[in-house]
Amino acid sequence: MIRAAPVLLALAGLAAGCAGGGGTPEPKPKPKPEPPSAQPKAKGPLVYVSVFDGDTHETIKGAVIEIGGRKDEVSRRGIGKLRVRRARPLPVTAWAPHYPRRTVRLSFNHRKWRTLYLYSPALQWPMYGVDPARTQVQASIRIRPPFRIAWSRGMGSLIEFPAVVSEGVAFIGNARGVVLAVSMKTGRVAWTRRTGSKMAASPAVVGNEIVVHGMDGRIYVLDRYNGSILRRFSVGSSIESSPVVRDGIDYFGAWNGTVYALDIRNGRMKWTYSSGYKITSSAALYGGKVFIGDYGGRLLALSAASGGLSWSGSVNGRIYGTPAIAAGRVFVPSSTGGSLTAFSVTGRSLWSRSTGSYVYSSPAAWDGRVFVGSYNGLLYCLSAASGSTLWTANAGGRISGAAVVVDRIVYAGTTRRIIGVDARSGRIRFTFPHGEYVPVSGNGQRLLFHGFSRLYALESKHRSS
Repeated sequence: MIRAAPVLLALAGLAAGCAGGGGTPEPKPKPKPEPPSAQPKAKGPLVYVSVFDGDTHETIKGAVIEIGGRKDEVSRRGIGKLRVRRARPLPVTAWAPHYPRRTVRLSFNHRKWRTLYLYSPALQWPMYGVDPARTQVQASIRIRPPFRIAWSRGMGSLIEFPAVVSEGVAFIGNARGVVLAVSMKTGRVAWTRRTGSKMAASPAVVGNEIVVHGMDGRIYVLDRYNGSILRRFSVGSSIESSPVVRDGIDYFGAWNGTVYALDIRNGRMKWTYSSGYKITSSAALYGGKVFIGDYGGRLLALSAASGGLSWSGSVNGRIYGTPAIAAGRVFVPSSTGGSLTAFSVTGRSLWSRSTGSYVYSSPAAWDGRVFVGSYNGLLYCLSAASGSTLWTANAGGRISGAAVVVDRIVYAGTTRRIIGVDARSGRIRFTFPHGEYVPVSGNGQRLLFHGFSRLYALESKHRSS
C-alpha cells in the first residue's frame, strides 16, 4: 500500500521547482541514522556484579566494573551489569575513587550474579606501626568498645610481634618460624609457611608479596596468596627489626649493629651503615631519612638515598623499641634509661621524660599527644610539645609492647591483660583478659587482640551484620 503523504510532498516539491524558472533542483537530504533503539544490541547473556567495601561491606559509590573492554558504573545499590559473549569464568576489573583497581576472575557458568570486593588502603594495617613513620596510630578505622569476640585461633607458639592485615587477610609469624595467613572473616588459616627460624618481628605487605625477617638473619619474600618463597636473602646476623619497604628497598637493622637498605627485588644492597652497637629497633621513615635506635643509646638519622649520617641524638640508655615520628618530632624510648625523649626531625633535643622504670614499649603519637608504657605498670599520656604528663592509667602489670591508638582509644598490653583507655581523658574503657606484647592490629572490619600464642578477632557489639 502506497501512503498519500509522501506522494503529495513529492508533487509539491516538483511544482516549486517548475515555478523557479527551470533551476537545478535541490539535492535530496541524506537519510537520518536510525535511533539507538533500532541499532542491533550486543549479543550474549547479561551478568551482574555487586561491588562492596571488603571490610565494611558497604556499597561503594561511583564504582566502575569492566569486562572484556565494556564498562558500567554501579547503581545506588552497588550493582553493575554488562553483556558478555558467553557465560564462563571471566576476569572482572573494578575501581572507584579512593580505591585501587582490582581484577578478580569470577565464574558466570551457573550464576549470573557475582560479588567483587574492593579494599580501601586507609583501612588496612600493612606494617608494624601502621605506617612508615611508625606512629602506631590507625586513624581511619572506626571500631571501639564495647566488643564481642568474632573468633579466636591458636598460632602454635609465642607471637611476639603483631599481625599485619591487608585485603581481608592477617599475616603473622611465630617463635617457631611459621608464617600464617588467616582470614579476618572466619579465622581459618589460608596457608602456612615454615621458615625454620624464630621470628621476633612483624611481616610487611608489599603489593602481592609478604616480606618477613628471621632471627637467622634471613629475609624472605613470600607470595601473599599461597605463601610460596619467591626470594630469600641473608645478612648473617639476627634481625629483630620489622621491615619497612619503600620503592622496593627494605630498611632495617640487625644485631651486628648494621643498618641495611636492601633491594628485595634482586638482593643487592643499596647501602649499609655500621653503628657499632646492637640494633633491635625497627626503622622509621620520614622526610627522606631513616630513623633507628641502637644499644649505644643513640638515635641515628640516616639519608634514605645514601645511608649517610645526617645527625645523631643521645638518650640516657639503650634503645630497644622503635621511634615514632609525628608533626616534625621524633619520640624515642629508652629501655635501660626508663625514659622517653623527643627530638625535632632536624636533630634538636626538645625534652626527656623519666618513668623510673624500663621503657621497652614503643610510643604512639596522636593529636599532639604521645603515649608510652613502662615496666612500672603505667601507661603515660604526655604532651608532644613539652613532655608534661596529661594523664596516667594503671595497666595492672609491666608494659613491654607498643602503645596503639585506634578510634580515639589507646591500647596497652601486659603479660596479664590488655587495657583500652580513652585517649583524651585517660579513663579505662575496656579490659581484655589476655595479652603479652603489642596488643592490637586489625582492619576496617575487626580488631585483632594478641595473646601469648592466640589471636582474638573482636568487633563492635553494635555491628549490624
